[in-house]
Amino acid sequence: MNIVVLCGGTSTERAVSLVTGEQVCKALRETGDNAILLDAFIGHESFDALKAFEDTNYTIASELDYIKEHSKDFETLKKSRKDFFGPNVLESCKKADIVFLALHGANGEDGRVQAAFDLMGIKYTGSDYLGSAMAMNKAVTKEMFKVQGVPVAESFSLKKNDLNKDIKKYGLEYPIVVKTNCGGSSIGVYIVHNDNEYNEALEKAFNLENQVVVERYIEGREFSVGVVDYKPLPIIEIIPKEGFYDYENKYKAGATIDKCPAELPKEVTERMQHAAYLAAKALGLSVYCRIDILTDKDYNCYCLEANTLPGMTPTSLLPQEAAVEGMSFQELCRHLINVSLKKYN
Repeated sequence: MNIVVLCGGTSTERAVSLVTGEQVCKALRETGDNAILLDAFIGHESFDALKAFEDTNYTIASELDYIKEHSKDFETLKKSRKDFFGPNVLESCKKADIVFLALHGANGEDGRVQAAFDLMGIKYTGSDYLGSAMAMNKAVTKEMFKVQGVPVAESFSLKKNDLNKDIKKYGLEYPIVVKTNCGGSSIGVYIVHNDNEYNEALEKAFNLENQVVVERYIEGREFSVGVVDYKPLPIIEIIPKEGFYDYENKYKAGATIDKCPAELPKEVTERMQHAAYLAAKALGLSVYCRIDILTDKDYNCYCLEANTLPGMTPTSLLPQEAAVEGMSFQELCRHLINVSLKKYN
């Protein structure tokens, strides 16, 4: 197949997206597909996708060099340019059999790219624009989870101009968690224990976004469950060596210990996988996603959020779960394409 692996973009998770894109593109080329890498925002001047698909001398490294070279004044470019899609991005995607979305965060994981592609008849991996948009908004996700009977911690959302920020009004007490409404990779997540920390966390979070979610802090263990084609994968437990599973612990080598399959009683495993399935169904994430779940000391499960385009490197959580079922990273990338194509039939 002729495949464009679309990565980069403009979100705070841009760096992670470039790594995902590189690894996915490499894996697809190893399976024999004509896969090429493109940065959604940087694009590529004087680029002909059809020639690139057929070019036996094409290298991912050269494209990454191009992206790096043209990203030197990235912040200035963001401020000066109105268009999200860079030169020749849409033209290249139209010529592909399918676009593998390796984007993370805003303008990629939030349904906007998906909606644009739907209007242009471009096929892409992952869930549709509506499920993606709902999952990106933590406040909406919480409400959808509650309606569909998905277990969640007590929470409420606040906008920047809301006057009443008293947590007692919402039935909460410290410790609590303050997080940005649409952030990813644990950027803008704060665990707070008193009024001073709460006000400081709100100030930091509102500097990133205009809406935040405040929820009860669950002291316990953290897990993640991949769901592909509404079928839960083996559970993985994430154990940070220090602190909680924040941005640094997620991407710093050796900062966490991942156990897959997680060591859990059989009944808890089945209950957690069912909760992940319900969460995916509640948001209509029919292709694939990763559901983050916490448990307390009594093994009560609390679904945190859904990741519609989770990290895809050989050491990322979803590939680790698939590997337990005997699926290589290359096979997983191809499987996600096959499952994605079902939504067009």
